[in-house]
Amino acid sequence: MALSTWLAFFAAAWAISFSPGPGAICSMASGLKYGYRQGLWTIAGLQAGIIFQLFIVALGVGAVMATSATAFTIVKWIGAAYLVYLGVKQFRTDAMPVAVEARQALNKHPVRDQFLHGYLVNVTNPKGTMFLLAVVPQFLDLGRPLALQYVLIGATLSFTDLVAMSCYTSLASRMLLLLRKPGRIRWMNRGFGTLFILAGTLLASFSHKG
Repeated sequence: MALSTWLAFFAAAWAISFSPGPGAICSMASGLKYGYRQGLWTIAGLQAGIIFQLFIVALGVGAVMATSATAFTIVKWIGAAYLVYLGVKQFRTDAMPVAVEARQALNKHPVRDQFLHGYLVNVTNPKGTMFLLAVVPQFLDLGRPLALQYVLIGATLSFTDLVAMSCYTSLASRMLLLLRKPGRIRWMNRGFGTLFILAGTLLASFSHKG
């Protein structure tokens, strides 16, 4: 891959990473609930999901989703259902006041669950796979080894998304000190729950032809 081509992809990757979506919602919700440091595990899961999606595209399975309406529909509805599930769960979360002392208790939340949560948010989003399938080939040099190019693309996209999701998580975590009253927590949970449900609804309406 030529340097000019990589720079073009690098610029596109920033736009892709900072664009609002399920990953951004997931990062902000994690930052609000667990704080920045603990929220990094959710971000790690999101990055693993991106790498898996790119791996699927590299193997050509993404092409199957692009041509098979059935395969696309199955993955799409799984992703939509998962986002709606997250929304309902967030909406019904107890309005427990958040205090500075509560950070230690929150940090006991299983790391595995946070990582898996972030991973599933990205993996069950076929729109992300379709997007990568549509964008990535435009930056590939077919005259050079494809494996190394996919590694470079994956590393670049993971870097920009890591920065973007870290910004979302950090911004949200700074609001922890403001969340001292149950009423504020309740509206925060309802707000993010609604965003997850909305994201799931939009995903369900995403057509096979994009």
